[in-house]
Amino acid sequence: MRLIDRYLQRQLLGPIALATLALTGVALLSQTLSGLDLIVNQRQSALVFLKITLLAMPQLISMILPIAVFVAALVALNRLHTEQEIVVCFAGGMSRWRVISPAIRLAATIAFIALLVNLWVQPAAYREMRQELFKVRTDLASTLVREGEFTEPAPGLTVYAQHVGGSGDLQNLFIHQAKSDGSSSTYTAQTGRVSKSQGRPVLVMKNGSIQEFSSRGVLNYLTFDEYIFDLSALTSSDELVHYKPSDRYPHELFFPDLTQDWEQRNRLDLLAEGHARIATPLYNLAFMAMALSAIIGGGFSRLGYGRRIALTGAAAVVVRVLGFQAQAAAEGAAWLNVLQYAIPLVAMAVAFRSIFRQRVSRYIDITRRPARIAGARA
Repeated sequence: MRLIDRYLQRQLLGPIALATLALTGVALLSQTLSGLDLIVNQRQSALVFLKITLLAMPQLISMILPIAVFVAALVALNRLHTEQEIVVCFAGGMSRWRVISPAIRLAATIAFIALLVNLWVQPAAYREMRQELFKVRTDLASTLVREGEFTEPAPGLTVYAQHVGGSGDLQNLFIHQAKSDGSSSTYTAQTGRVSKSQGRPVLVMKNGSIQEFSSRGVLNYLTFDEYIFDLSALTSSDELVHYKPSDRYPHELFFPDLTQDWEQRNRLDLLAEGHARIATPLYNLAFMAMALSAIIGGGFSRLGYGRRIALTGAAAVVVRVLGFQAQAAAEGAAWLNVLQYAIPLVAMAVAFRSIFRQRVSRYIDITRRPARIAGARA
């Protein structure tokens, strides 16, 4: 019996792994296309782009797993039942529960892994991603200059660079600064680079000149080999990294610091996110049970199970959509969080009822039956 259990489990594990990889690839492609702004507009390196893309994957994988389990289970179980391997198990005296237990154990393992990802891996990855995005947004080298364009990063400050190198080097730099007292300064340099001096951001310009026009109408002109332009005024912001509900650990979702104004205003959102993290893995079990119901929940058919599979697929879509709606509704009323658990559990119960109320099919298709009858007659 253990050999048969391991065989059935292997037949399910392979398709589930392939389906997860395929759907993850599609999700990764969509995430890549949506994140091209980091390279095109923010001029970040491919390494930063790849890091942010990979950090977003834990949540996507957690959402993909139930779909992969459902699709792969339907494919594998349909093949096993069509080739009468499951029928042979029933004919050999195996109970219905013994036949489906390898699939249920596999789904329970996947659900446990998804739970760990939701509770610990996802918030850790999303926090790191939020930190990286904050660095990108506050990166002076990318926000100060756009190649071939006049930009105004601050009121009264105009910056232009003919060329921006991959390492951040600026070529043929032009800066015009208009001050509140009516004076202005114009800086030109052959090269420039954003750096830090004594902990402050600065722009180091080389081989250029300065034209200063005072408020009294006096023009001063000088050349320099190296000049340091202070950029600290552009970074004098009290902006801090803010963690969204998807970035928070379970204790921060269920027991937020209510002394903070944002936590008070979003208390229900945090609670709904926390319950969704725990309830979402249940869909792996529910969808596996629904796939088993579609194949084993009815009688044996030599014509296939297309109609039952289509109806079960539509039901799975409805169940998952109701789950998303329950989470959205729970953001307005805390008691509705019960629905986040009830929906997958009810779907699982209905599927199991369909499986165990159906009589076990012990019919084996004997394709050579006419030959045997002819032999008997002879």
